[in-house]
Amino acid sequence: MLPKEQAARIRKQLAEFGLRATPQRLLVLAILEDANEHLDAEGIFEEARKRDPKISLATVYRTLSKLKEVGMVEQRYFARDHKREYYETARKEEHYHFTCLGCSKVMELHTPRIAQARQELSEELGIEFTHACICFEGFCPECAARRRERGQNEKPALPLQLNVAR
Repeated sequence: MLPKEQAARIRKQLAEFGLRATPQRLLVLAILEDANEHLDAEGIFEEARKRDPKISLATVYRTLSKLKEVGMVEQRYFARDHKREYYETARKEEHYHFTCLGCSKVMELHTPRIAQARQELSEELGIEFTHACICFEGFCPECAARRRERGQNEKPALPLQLNVAR
């Protein structure tokens, strides 16, 4: 059962997006709001089953799909292979993710530089951005320190960068 305040707030948000406040939508949004980590659909499902043993994985996927469609939930990838999708509630503040190649910790990053780059590219090339998908990878401070101690300062191999010619 959701706290009354949280349920009322989520109901209001759903109404603003023109969606009915189904128990599944309330549950999935509450799980995403309460999460202390980034969750994939299976992680959301596991948490949902604790609160509603009758919910199915298919229902979680359908719910996420609908919430994503209307813009209440954003799908993220934390690695360049895009093998695993993670979900979070949509935020007004733009942010990106850094994944540690050593311990797999994911950190949220906030920077105005990506928006500046999009603006510059838009003006220079006449293109209109609708979305930016940027994954930062490397080593967190703890893993970087351990690598330095072991003399592993070399950088991991990165894929080739392509420049777009006009």
